[in-house]
Amino acid sequence: MTTWIASAERCKQMDYRSTHEFGIPGEQLMERAGRYVFEAMTELLPDGGSLVVLCGKGNNGGDGFVVARLAHEQGYGVECLVAAQGPEDFTPLCALQFERAVAAGVTPHFASDATWTRRLESIPCRDLVVDALLGTGVSGPVHGPILEAIEAVNRSGTPVVAVDLPSGVHTDTGEELGASIWALRTVTVGLPKPCLFQGTGIEHSGFWTVADIGYPAELMREPTEAFLVDAQWVGQFLPERFRASHKGSNGHTLIVAGSHWMPGSAVLAAKAAVRAGAGLVTVASVPSVCQAVMAQVPEAILLPLPEVDGVIAPAAADTILDYSRRFQSALFGPGLTSQAPVREFLQRVWSDWQHPSCIDADALNLVAEGIPLPAGPTVITPHPGEMSRLMQESIAQVQNDRFDTITRASEQYQTTVLLKGPYSLIRSPQQPIIVNNTGNPGMASAGMGDVLAGVIATLLAQELPPAHAAAVGAYWHGAAGDWAAENIGPVGFLAHEVADALPRARVTMMGTCGLDSFSCLGGSEL
Repeated sequence: MTTWIASAERCKQMDYRSTHEFGIPGEQLMERAGRYVFEAMTELLPDGGSLVVLCGKGNNGGDGFVVARLAHEQGYGVECLVAAQGPEDFTPLCALQFERAVAAGVTPHFASDATWTRRLESIPCRDLVVDALLGTGVSGPVHGPILEAIEAVNRSGTPVVAVDLPSGVHTDTGEELGASIWALRTVTVGLPKPCLFQGTGIEHSGFWTVADIGYPAELMREPTEAFLVDAQWVGQFLPERFRASHKGSNGHTLIVAGSHWMPGSAVLAAKAAVRAGAGLVTVASVPSVCQAVMAQVPEAILLPLPEVDGVIAPAAADTILDYSRRFQSALFGPGLTSQAPVREFLQRVWSDWQHPSCIDADALNLVAEGIPLPAGPTVITPHPGEMSRLMQESIAQVQNDRFDTITRASEQYQTTVLLKGPYSLIRSPQQPIIVNNTGNPGMASAGMGDVLAGVIATLLAQELPPAHAAAVGAYWHGAAGDWAAENIGPVGFLAHEVADALPRARVTMMGTCGLDSFSCLGGSEL
């Protein structure tokens, strides 16, 4: 089943409709949510211990009272601190769970208590904090007792399990609302929230899991503005390798990349294309780049182009267009530079280019300067800096709400956009955002984008639609990076090692989605 991502408004609707359309009591949903958080807590404290449960006055606080009650009943030492003046502040469901917790023997302490500040200062003496202060409905700056509690928790360094999302993080944008909890783990309820994938929420959520609390399947299946990919989804679109296939039936990818100063970009993109299963890969570049590719990727075909001062000359456009019928896709950009000869070369090629294309790196900077994209289907793959130039706004503006940024970019340029970063985002015009869930911080190094672009160009040559090529490519590239992090080391593995790991990652992906990893073997090399 597709995992949709739920905005604050969608969460509100799901709660309301679950009760009023499907007859599921709200207290039942709350009880299940609290139980999931309690189970997550016990994974961190399996042998008992002491904890602080921080509760707000809304339904998120009600979840916290469930956790406090269950922990108390299981013999944990529970300090329950409530960021409200008294029970009269509670929502009805929160009040119900407060009463149950008190009846079970929990002693809550309110912000109005004289001991409030002292109890906050004692948090470092506890083994764990459960953050149930704020839920999905908050959008304004935190203040008062909630701000005091957040600051005390962050000062303490005590591990935190957050309920639904870290308090102080905006549900839809991931923006920090003045101050926010740093969680070790977040148990998000029902469906993932946008804040897990952007802004402060990426770091502050820690390791997150989804609690299935029993929302009706019909509600869980209703589309939202974004969904999360997994191996099952990717497996639907991985190009099949038939036994009777040959190199001519597996796509011919053209890579236009590199310059005298940056030959490695072309090498990495070519290696990735070969490792991703392209039947044929042609690298078109200046002679020095072709020599580097010949030495490191002997499987590639070389198309030396005329040069001007170490970059591709405008006259090379005629050569590319003369050979264009041989290719099923192209990659333009890595290492080309943004110099005037390259600009003129790309303008001339793109004015008559119809094949699917991946546009990356320096080519994106030229698009930002006004060069029209090719007429054929395209995927553009900006990192935040490149996106800031494409959208003519600051990197901070790009990152403040990545969902909004990629939506605007895909509509403005009328193309498929892949915004790179933790949880890379993919969107085509008028389509939902696709959120990638593979990759790791060790991939934040030079050359990784060249590898990704080579994979996407290969998938385009194998006739995947642009959005699927971008999403499958991002997932596959991230999975290869995860393999490298696990088998080489979390930091210091190289882009070419990620390219070399692509076949291993494919086998893992196929196995996860229930496909026969070896069904692609056989056939002819002719």
